[in-house]
Amino acid sequence: MIDFHSHIIPNIDDGSRNIEETFNLIKEAKEVGFEGIVLTSHYIENYYETGMQERNVWLKAINENLINKGIQMDLYLANEIYISDNMMDLLINRKASTINNSSYVLFEMPLNSEPMNLYDVIYSLQENRLIPVLAHPERYSFIQKEPELVYDLIQKGVLMQANYGSILGMYGEKAQIIVKKFFENNMIHFLGSDVHRQNTIYKKISHALHEIGTIVGEKKLEELTTMNPMLAINNKKIKIDEPQYIKLTLKEKMIMYLKK
Repeated sequence: MIDFHSHIIPNIDDGSRNIEETFNLIKEAKEVGFEGIVLTSHYIENYYETGMQERNVWLKAINENLINKGIQMDLYLANEIYISDNMMDLLINRKASTINNSSYVLFEMPLNSEPMNLYDVIYSLQENRLIPVLAHPERYSFIQKEPELVYDLIQKGVLMQANYGSILGMYGEKAQIIVKKFFENNMIHFLGSDVHRQNTIYKKISHALHEIGTIVGEKKLEELTTMNPMLAINNKKIKIDEPQYIKLTLKEKMIMYLKK
């Protein structure tokens, strides 16, 4: 398995706080079956702006220490980029990174409001032959209320990465309901831990795998955890299943609109 979303490079965002925690997180990942981790530290303009050069230095240092410790784990450099009008400039100027220098770009949005420039940013990436991957769509409040937005984005060529913890309710009931709908309707293409701290999601991966596997089946689960991430890392095309249009039940709509 390959963890497609993590925050384990120390001291550059809100993830790992020191090198010791970084190695403990890698050990946790290995213990639950991960063979690779994509290092998607935040890139948020004027907030988290550690450039590609410095992150490469960290990657080299971590890899050297893993070799010395006899720990086998493949690490791949990337970013979770906060949506902005000049995302292409950040990538061109090697401030932010695609997934392992591939055509795949992981990006995130504000949790509580749909960005006005969403489609413009997507088109800008696609014009430059990049493939947008939206981080944890199930967590955005505006998507929880209108999950058909994800259907529309997939139709326009955007891929989706869900968090393992969402199916377990770690981000609340709304995210749990919506991510299940996404799994049921072929709307998720990658899985990531979004890990920030020790003794959190990695300890629950086996439970999450069971819950997701029950919904999508073992073959699809292997695609989400291993095959699709490896294709992206190697800059290969991913064949996706046709998504189905989601409609919320009345009860689900009430939960999305009325619950805090």
